[in-house]
Amino acid sequence: MALNLRSSNIDRLRLSSLLDGISYLVLLGIAMPLKYMADMPMAVRIVGSLHGLFFLALCLFLLIALLRKQLTFGWCAFVFLCALVPFAPFWLDHRLKEKKA
Repeated sequence: MALNLRSSNIDRLRLSSLLDGISYLVLLGIAMPLKYMADMPMAVRIVGSLHGLFFLALCLFLLIALLRKQLTFGWCAFVFLCALVPFAPFWLDHRLKEKKA
């Protein structure tokens, strides 16, 4: 199922969750080792900034979904907690896709 970013807030939430999850893994798996093993702190600054932007977008879409009553508070809290755990956003995407259908 393709993402319908123009009309579906849940799809925008799914995309922001996936981007946040990917940037989190890049931050932890690539940028942090570059900072501490190769003395390249700029990697963390760049990837960390992108990750922060994607995380803020995720929070914005969560708030919109909550205010439009597309997700309950419990679901929003669950999505937020999944953003803090590596690899969880990819599992969450499947759950949100089922919820939308």
